[in-house]
Amino acid sequence: MLLSKPKGRRLVSDSARIELPQGTLDLLILKAIALEPQHGWAISERIHQISGDVLKVQQGSLYPALHRLERRGWIKASWDVSDNNRRAKYYELTRAGRTALGEQTAAWRSLTNAVGLLLDTP
Repeated sequence: MLLSKPKGRRLVSDSARIELPQGTLDLLILKAIALEPQHGWAISERIHQISGDVLKVQQGSLYPALHRLERRGWIKASWDVSDNNRRAKYYELTRAGRTALGEQTAAWRSLTNAVGLLLDTP
């Protein structure tokens, strides 16, 4: 996943990559499909848009993550026709995926709170 520059100001160089903690992409994918099934490109776009154009998920990271989540039983896939009349694989949360989303969200919030406390310490 790349961290890209928001419109109007430069955060990082265009070629810079920021490593996110392991499991972060999985959490973002689970959250992106929590409301409704989506195909891969739509998942990537949703993450990009909701993050204010900061997070950009490359296909080389997205599809292996989707397959990993499928193997864990957290998402399931089915073929359907997209809005532009093309066959696409749609991904949706399973019951286990909803549980994992709740657990992973709580863990993420705990981690970011702890890191914030450390960073705010003089």
